[in-house]
Amino acid sequence: MAMVNGVNVPFVPIINKEIRPGQIGIREVKKDFDNILQNELNKVKFSNHAMKRLEDRSIDLTSEDIVELNDAVNQAERKGSKDSLIMFNNKAFIVNIPNKTVVTALPVGDNEEVFTNIDSVILK
Repeated sequence: MAMVNGVNVPFVPIINKEIRPGQIGIREVKKDFDNILQNELNKVKFSNHAMKRLEDRSIDLTSEDIVELNDAVNQAERKGSKDSLIMFNNKAFIVNIPNKTVVTALPVGDNEEVFTNIDSVILK
């Protein structure tokens, strides 16, 4: 994030083209912004439906779970998958790989489950 008067702001401020000693230049701000944007776009997102299912089914995700999910999505993307079932830590997620969006989530348990319209399965 860019900093204006000691406050982080979620936008790139317009700065003077004159760069004084100790200041960052426009190119550096743009590069930082591009890096932040790219990192955010590469993260897995959750649809409203998936968020509701996580809440309804009392599925808690740790930061390690999110890292694991991102890793699995990246694996599926490298293999050309479109819609994947990703299972780990007794949790199952249906993920649209091109959009990196979790469509739904459920706990893996004794229930018999049927998954349709997927082209890959990742077990971790």
